[in-house]
Amino acid sequence: MIDNIKTVFSIKDLENLSGIKAHTIRIWEKRYNILEPMRTDTNIRLYNLTSLQKLLNITLLHEYGYKISKIATFPEEKIPQLVREIISMKNSQNYAINSFKMSMMNFDQEIFFNTFDWLISEKSFQQVFKEHFLPLLKELGLLWQSQTISPANEHFMSHLIKQKILIYTEGLQILKPAKTDKVFVLSLPLNEIHQIGLLYLQYEILLQGYKTIYLGESMPIENLEDLTKHFNKITFVTFMTVQPDRNVVNQYVKTMEQKLLLKSNEIWLVGKMTENIERKNLSERTFVFNSMEETIQKI
Repeated sequence: MIDNIKTVFSIKDLENLSGIKAHTIRIWEKRYNILEPMRTDTNIRLYNLTSLQKLLNITLLHEYGYKISKIATFPEEKIPQLVREIISMKNSQNYAINSFKMSMMNFDQEIFFNTFDWLISEKSFQQVFKEHFLPLLKELGLLWQSQTISPANEHFMSHLIKQKILIYTEGLQILKPAKTDKVFVLSLPLNEIHQIGLLYLQYEILLQGYKTIYLGESMPIENLEDLTKHFNKITFVTFMTVQPDRNVVNQYVKTMEQKLLLKSNEIWLVGKMTENIERKNLSERTFVFNSMEETIQKI
C-alpha cells in the first residue's frame, strides 16, 4: 500500500542505503554538520529524502578522494555539481547505483531513464546488467529484508529493469537463429514469480544465436512436457529463487527428469533453492549452476 512507502528514514536506514556506518554518520553530523536530522520527542534522529540524497552524493565524493572536512565547507549547491562532474568521467559505478536508488525512493522513472541512457552510451547492455543492475538487485533484496524499503519501492525498480531486458531481448528475437541444433525452453517452477534472472538468461541465450521459448512464471512440469512433442533437442532452463520449497525440491527435480529428459534433452537449474538439491542423484543431463555467470558460460 502507498501508506507503507517511506519518506522518513532512521539512521539505520541511511546506513543500509549508503553503506556508511551509523556511527560514522553521527560523527560527520556532530563534527561537520553535514546533515540536519529531525528529532522525535525521545531524541531519535529521523531523516527525509533530501538528507538521503545529500548523503548518497557525499558518499560518492568521499569515495573519489574528497575529505569530509572539505565537503562540509562547500555551499549546498556545490555538492550535486561536483557529483555531475564525476558522472561526466563516465566511470562511476557507485554513482549509477546511487542514482537508481534515488529513482526508487522517489518513484522517479526519469532519473532511472537518464542514468540508464548515460550508462548505455558507454557500455553494452551486458555490461550495464552485470556491473549495475545485478549488484543493485542483490542490494535491493537485502534492503527489502531489512525493511529499509517497501515492496512498492522494490517492485517499481524491478519493473523498470524488466522493461529494459525485454526491449533488448526483442531486438534479438526478430533475428533468425544462427544455431539450430537445440532449443532453449525457459520457465519458472509452480508459485515462483521472480522473473528477472530468467529473462536475462534468455537475452544471453539469444545473443549466442539460439532459439528460445519463454514460458515464464509458475509453469507446471506437465505443460513443459508438451514441448517435447514439438522439438527434438530441448534444454529446459529453470530459475529457482524461492520455489520449490527445500523439502520438496529434490522430488520436483526427479519429476522433471522423468518427464522431460527424453531423447537428448537437458535440464539446467539455477537460483538460490538449488543449494538444497542432492547432486549425487542427478542424471548426467541435469546441470545445477552456482551462479548466473556460470550458467552463461555453459551456453
